[in-house]
Amino acid sequence: MKKSLSAVLPLLLVVGCQRAPAQTNASSAAPAGAAVQAAEPGQPAQAAKPKPVPAELPEVLARVDGEPISRADFERALKNIEGRAGGPVPAERRDEIFREILDQLVAYRALVQESRARKVTVADPEVEARIDAIRKQFPDEGAFNKALADRGLSLDRLRADTREELLVARLVEAEVTPQVDVKEADIKDFYDKNPERFQQPEQVRASHILIRLPEGGSAEQKKAARAKAEDVLAQVKAGGDFAALARQHSQDGSAPQGGDLNFFQRGQMVPAFEEAAFALQPGQVSGVVESLFGFHIIKVTERRPARTVPLAEVAPRIGQFLTMQQQQQKTEAFINAVKARHKIEILI
Repeated sequence: MKKSLSAVLPLLLVVGCQRAPAQTNASSAAPAGAAVQAAEPGQPAQAAKPKPVPAELPEVLARVDGEPISRADFERALKNIEGRAGGPVPAERRDEIFREILDQLVAYRALVQESRARKVTVADPEVEARIDAIRKQFPDEGAFNKALADRGLSLDRLRADTREELLVARLVEAEVTPQVDVKEADIKDFYDKNPERFQQPEQVRASHILIRLPEGGSAEQKKAARAKAEDVLAQVKAGGDFAALARQHSQDGSAPQGGDLNFFQRGQMVPAFEEAAFALQPGQVSGVVESLFGFHIIKVTERRPARTVPLAEVAPRIGQFLTMQQQQQKTEAFINAVKARHKIEILI
C-alpha cells in the first residue's frame, strides 16, 4: 500500500524529512516490465493553462475547514520537492507546479482532518520508530539535526508531521485496501488483450571471463592483458572449469557467479561482445574478444528463441501492476470524496 500512496500522494514524501524514493530495478524478463510500461495511460489532452500564482505569496495560501495552509508550509514542501528534483522549478512551469503543490497540501490537510473526525489513532511508539528510521539514514546525530534545520523543522514539528503522515496512511489504507481485488480472470484478460507486450526477442545466456584493459592503457599493458586472456583461454580449452576460472581470473562483477551474465538480447551488450555471443551455440567458447572494457572469453550456456512469454511466467507481475493500478485509482477517488466533504478556500 505504501508504494501506491507515495505515487498518488507525493506529499507524504515531502512532509518532514526528505526520504529516498523507492527504486525499481528492471528484470531480465523484459516482457513483464514492458507490459507494465506499455499499460501506462497515454499523454493527456492539453490541460487548461493554470491560474497565475502571485510573485509574492501571502502568509496564508488556502484554508481547509478554516485551518490555514501557510506560506511556510508551502515553501517547506517546495524546498523538499526541489531537493528531490535536484534543482529549482523551471520558470515556465512555475504556475503549474505551484498549483499542484498547493492542491496536494489541501488534499493532505483534508485527509488529516478526516482521520481526526474518524478518530484514527497512532501510538507513540509507532511515531518514534518512524523517526528513528529517518534518523538512521544520516551518518550521525549532527547530520540529522542539520537536515532538520535546513528544512526549517524542529524535532517536535517532525514528530507532529510524522504522526499526521501515519494517520493519513492508516486512513487511506483502511478505506482502499478492502476495495482492491485483482482476480485471475483480470490478469488473463490483460494478457489476452495485450499480446504485443509479451513478445521477447531471441536471447542467449552467457558467462564470460574479463581481463580488463586500463583506460588509456599503453601498448605494453594491452599486450600483457591479451597475453593473460590467451593463457586463461588455453586453460579453458585444456578442460579447465570455466566458472572456477572466472572466479579466479575475471575482473568483472560477475566473477563471484562464475562469470554468469544471465539472459540478454541484442542491443544490451557492446557490439563486439554481442556479435561473438550470438554466434555461439550452447557449450561453445569464443576466442579472445576485444571490447572497450578489455579482453573477454565468452561461453554460451543457453539459447532462447524469440517467443511470446507464457502467461504463467508473467502473471505475478501483471497481478502486481493491476493491484497498484487499482490502488491508485481508488485512492484518488477516495481523496476526491474527502475533499468534497470539507470546506476548501483557495486564496491565491
